[in-house]
Amino acid sequence: MDRIDKKLLTLLQQDASRTNADLAAEVGLSPSSCLRRIRRLNAAGVIERVVAVLNPAKAGRSVKAIITVELERHGEQYVRRFLDMAAKEPAVTQAYSVSGATDALLMLRLKDMEELDALTERLFREESNVARYYTTFVIRTGKDTTEIPI
Repeated sequence: MDRIDKKLLTLLQQDASRTNADLAAEVGLSPSSCLRRIRRLNAAGVIERVVAVLNPAKAGRSVKAIITVELERHGEQYVRRFLDMAAKEPAVTQAYSVSGATDALLMLRLKDMEELDALTERLFREESNVARYYTTFVIRTGKDTTEIPI
């Protein structure tokens, strides 16, 4: 990946709806060369997918919560089972197995507290292998981006 590829990736992360002609002009390439580079980056898997980033409040998902989870049993199969269960929940936007004092971390975008209550009933019932969980609500966002520094 050269500096032009990196510049293209940075521009696409900021606004993937820009036209190929606009991107080409920005990086100093012909539109056909620019398009070939973007197709190559797609084929190589550097660009996984192109999505629309929604405004959570305008989409009816203004409550952001972070849940840390401690499991009763800690083997890989137990962590995988819990993450698979969490991934099926639409309000869970990110689910991770983590190191440290907890076993998993969930990021949620919720409509309201009732949705959180129903979700916790499903995810943290007795047969889910969850020993404890802690919920933190985001009050103010300092930074929230999907951009990866290149």
